[in-house]
Amino acid sequence: MLKSTTKKKIIRIIIIFILLGVLGVISIISINGYIKVSSKKKIISFDQASSLDGVDCVLILGAGVWGDRPTHMLEDRLDFGISLYKMGASNRLLMSGDHGRKNYDEVNVMKDYAVNEGVLSSDVFMDHAGFSTYESLYRARDIFEAKKIIIVTQEYHLYRALYVADKLGLEAYGVASNPREYVGQNSRDIRELLARVKDFFYVIIKPEPTYLGDSIPVSGNGDVTNDNRKDYK
Repeated sequence: MLKSTTKKKIIRIIIIFILLGVLGVISIISINGYIKVSSKKKIISFDQASSLDGVDCVLILGAGVWGDRPTHMLEDRLDFGISLYKMGASNRLLMSGDHGRKNYDEVNVMKDYAVNEGVLSSDVFMDHAGFSTYESLYRARDIFEAKKIIIVTQEYHLYRALYVADKLGLEAYGVASNPREYVGQNSRDIRELLARVKDFFYVIIKPEPTYLGDSIPVSGNGDVTNDNRKDYK
């Protein structure tokens, strides 16, 4: 009798875990579907982006660097963002990435790349504390005082970025920068499923980013964000 009761309890526990697992999978799928559907209409073409009025900046999200060179994924984001700048979509670029360590610096690499492509240094702002998509958008709003932006990143990432921007009160549009295949994309797609769930709850709670600080209006001079690593001529 005791063994039979124990066996029933074990079976009940297994069923509960299975049901919780199924519920978790359904929740992940539902949240991902909702974010993609609600953001898709904000993904636009180059021509549509260049015809927008009053865009405060083109926000380029960091994607890793190899020393003083951008990764292929970041290089494509930069090329697309710079093209939008040159087409007149906005006269400001906001480079947001990870510069939390002395020996790892995404944003100076990003600015160097843009300046070498003919963008005025004063038109390029660096957000040295853009440690995540959520933090980059929060700081774009609160530190750089942007209200209307164009986000440049790969399409798989763009849905989440646009969703977060909308929930933070930004008027945001997105241009997808994926002209080629990227090594390891399957792993990124899987991580993105979970990242969307995380940010779905983040925009409800709205925690402050790692760093805030004094405002640096993107309407001003981008050179105020230089960290004395070099002088741009």
